[in-house]
Amino acid sequence: MKKYVINILPFAEDDLFEIVTYFKDINPEVSKNIYMKIKGRINSLVEFPEKGSLVPELEKQGFLKYRQLIEGNYRIIYSILEDSVFIHLIVDSRRNLETILIKKLQRV
Repeated sequence: MKKYVINILPFAEDDLFEIVTYFKDINPEVSKNIYMKIKGRINSLVEFPEKGSLVPELEKQGFLKYRQLIEGNYRIIYSILEDSVFIHLIVDSRRNLETILIKKLQRV
């Protein structure tokens, strides 16, 4: 079975750090569990990268290369290129994705 290389991009690393840090102040055990679940979902892409659905907000705009996995309240946004998976964002699914994307693009 083909294995894909997982690349967590800087924005996604920042997102995960912010999530873990937020919950660490409230309950370190919850923080650790969230981290492990998100990392587990990301690692599941090694063998099955196409298992995630297209991102509806991006699909409406014609961006068809972005997929998502859901883990709890979080959306893991990624793309596949050849034998690599690129994790772009990890966002709370209760937030407006378009607003988050605009803010992140302004940081570039």
